[in-house]
Amino acid sequence: MKQWTTAIFALLLLAGCSAVQPSSETGTAAPSGEITVYTALEDDQLSSYLALFNEQHPEITVNIVRDSTGIITARLLAEKENPQADVVWGLAATSLLVAEQQEMLEAYAPAGLERVRAEFRDIDTPPHWVGIDTWFSAFCVNTVEIEKLGVTMPTGWADLVKPEYKGLIAMPNPASSGTGFLSVSAILQMMGEEAGWAYLDQLHENVAVYTHSGSKPCRMAGAGEVAIGISFDYRAIKQKEAGEPIEPVFPAEGSGWEIEANALVRKPEIVPAAKVFLDWAIGDDIMQLYAGSYPLTSVATEIPIPDGYPADPLAQLVENDFVRMAGEREQILAQWTERYDGKSEPR
Repeated sequence: MKQWTTAIFALLLLAGCSAVQPSSETGTAAPSGEITVYTALEDDQLSSYLALFNEQHPEITVNIVRDSTGIITARLLAEKENPQADVVWGLAATSLLVAEQQEMLEAYAPAGLERVRAEFRDIDTPPHWVGIDTWFSAFCVNTVEIEKLGVTMPTGWADLVKPEYKGLIAMPNPASSGTGFLSVSAILQMMGEEAGWAYLDQLHENVAVYTHSGSKPCRMAGAGEVAIGISFDYRAIKQKEAGEPIEPVFPAEGSGWEIEANALVRKPEIVPAAKVFLDWAIGDDIMQLYAGSYPLTSVATEIPIPDGYPADPLAQLVENDFVRMAGEREQILAQWTERYDGKSEPR
């Protein structure tokens, strides 16, 4: 079984690019064609990312199917016998681990794989999935609302269960949101099963609504619909940059995190253009754009850590067992749904 450790993760990130050198199918012919790409990347990221691809590969038409992580994952798994996607781009690595276990991914080594840090890719050669960046838990706190309500600024997970925050919190539903799942998984891993579920019981008392999008709690906080949105780093920082009364809070105990990753979908006929897309999706040009959104990318860049992040983003991340996350995903989601789904917004 594949084992990932925080120690190895830290050493490799600090050391720069890894020395992994698997064989690679380059796809340099850049064939024309049309592909369907399933993604959970943010809408405002996709516009700039795809503009770059369209500029560099006008011969390929990309049909994007975009939704939250849980919904894209469910759709992908439901289509196992009749896959519709050619490529998965920027989906949680734990979701791709589930798909890999069901033999739904075609092994492929994209051009430039030797530049990708070892902890950002499947250990098989060639790999079934390759990561591009990480995203992690952050709270979006509306500074105007908490001042008006006379409540204190939360600093960590422990604060969110205080009675003063009753009804003031929005959180993503982990069954539909990758951000929700990484947060719940982090709590269970940090605290242990019994204490973790007890904590989630307490948190549930303070939650006004569970959303089906990881970014929506932050948007709600920005609009003053709630005082606190449990969301993720990019969304919190972007909304503050846009002038909203949002203060990003990175929990003192650490943030749950995930890797956004790419994969080639196994199907009877694999379109050559799909491999071109996967080559491009870890290339230097697009990696610069990833680094403008997130501080930890799968290929080293010269882009500085974006403003608003902790000085040491790596230290913010909790110890994370991706294999455990993937293996326990269905069990965790079933238990979470049974306990808390009554406060979820309608689908």
